[in-house]
Amino acid sequence: MVQLGPNRYGKAEVRVVRVARGAAPDGGDVIRDWNVSTSLSGDLAATHLTGDNAHVLPTDSQKNAVYAFAKRLGAVEPEVFALELARHFVDSQEPITRARLSIEEYGWTRVGGRRHSFARDGGKTRTTTVVHDDQLGTSVVSGIGGLVLLNTTDSEFWGFPRDAYTTLAETKDRMLATEVNATWRYRGTEVAWAAAFAAAHDALLAAFSQTYSYALQQTLYAMGEQIIAAVPAICEVRLALPNKHHFLVDLAPFGLPNDDEVYYAADRPYGLIEGSVLADDAPDAGLAWS
Repeated sequence: MVQLGPNRYGKAEVRVVRVARGAAPDGGDVIRDWNVSTSLSGDLAATHLTGDNAHVLPTDSQKNAVYAFAKRLGAVEPEVFALELARHFVDSQEPITRARLSIEEYGWTRVGGRRHSFARDGGKTRTTTVVHDDQLGTSVVSGIGGLVLLNTTDSEFWGFPRDAYTTLAETKDRMLATEVNATWRYRGTEVAWAAAFAAAHDALLAAFSQTYSYALQQTLYAMGEQIIAAVPAICEVRLALPNKHHFLVDLAPFGLPNDDEVYYAADRPYGLIEGSVLADDAPDAGLAWS
């Protein structure tokens, strides 16, 4: 015998660009460039067991709701958009008891002194995930992904155990680079979202640049600690930091010295450091990370 387990369905990666014309303080345009994914849960057993779709709001309808809410709400912060849309699905569809909204935001910067000209920002993305449950409440997890950082010095790695397979040499001076994927959990839903994101982003950069690192784990903890200190509305930070290894190239065969100047940037394999940092009074996460 088998039984149906937890399940959900939705529309993945709805691309929407919202232009708010003249909305900038100087009268210029504002752009919100999003990749939105919806996921709904609730009384959906019948569609799995018998193919009865009476409780299944089409994923095409969810896609259309993304476009309609983009028009209605304007160029709002992604957390605002995700909260409004998640509540809409739960409130308007009786069988649906939980909605999960995820947004990736791609940044644009004004260029050329023009109010309508923009250049796409680098590879980093701003992220938001809202889970709204009609019984268990609402959680907001935001963050940043694809942020590549590098320190050319002020990093060491030594004192580690050695076994039969250890060939790595200890170093008191190395290049330290990583691609930050950070998410942070908010204590509630009444937050100045733009200011909170900016402060968390700045704290993360400060921690990376100002920490003399003896291990990437130490840098990870410093990032989480400084984000929580800078933004009281945040109670937990989770980070995944791949170690973007840079190896010195041996130039001796060419009769050349290499005084920490020429490196080979390896893309794989790489060390992957993951961890979380919590405020002492962080409330239970509930559905936040589901």
